[in-house]
Amino acid sequence: MTVQHQAPRRAGWTSAALLLGAASLLSACVPVPLMIGGLAAGGVLVQTDRRTSGTQLEDQSIEVKAMMRVPKALGDRGHLNFTSYNRVVLITGEAASEADRALAADTASRIENVRSVVNEAAVMTSSALSERTRDGLITTKVKATLVDAGDVEANAFKVVTERGIVYLMGLVTDKEAERATTLIRTIDGVQKVVRVTETISEAQLMEIKARLARPASDKPASTKPAS
Repeated sequence: MTVQHQAPRRAGWTSAALLLGAASLLSACVPVPLMIGGLAAGGVLVQTDRRTSGTQLEDQSIEVKAMMRVPKALGDRGHLNFTSYNRVVLITGEAASEADRALAADTASRIENVRSVVNEAAVMTSSALSERTRDGLITTKVKATLVDAGDVEANAFKVVTERGIVYLMGLVTDKEAERATTLIRTIDGVQKVVRVTETISEAQLMEIKARLARPASDKPASTKPAS
């Protein structure tokens, strides 16, 4: 897994972001599935996600458990979000103290099926609603920019924005990660890009695409993990 911080390069952004709808603003700083290729977008689009359907279900279960267990451990101290991709948990948001930040990571790491935790939470006062709304708009711009580019598979990335920092998760090649980072760095409002991606080879990418191209009837059935 690669965790890389990239500073932004300023430029304009495509107006096509507006076409994704104002509803995306409501998801500011909330770890929701990517609208393109996520389970929330419908059964047909699940087939474009590079994770197996079983892993997607596991990730959803991990996120729900994290959002239940960590606040139970911390109370109302801080504002933390949890995003799971391929069973790697990304923690973003704000913690009241370094001890709370560490406790959040430890609690998340103990959830069933979690492989690792990337703790990007900051020790500071919780962000305001206006900041979270801006983050939601940036996420909308990022998704639209990736779609408009045409030479990158937008659904290969899960996008999370916190205080203007864009986090990318996904199973991607080095080339895809570099291209996405270059595009996102040009978007107004982006403070930096952090890649929390898992690198796959071109051969592995071809294997994944071949799996996704197979008819659903040829794919092994998956079972929902126990809650």
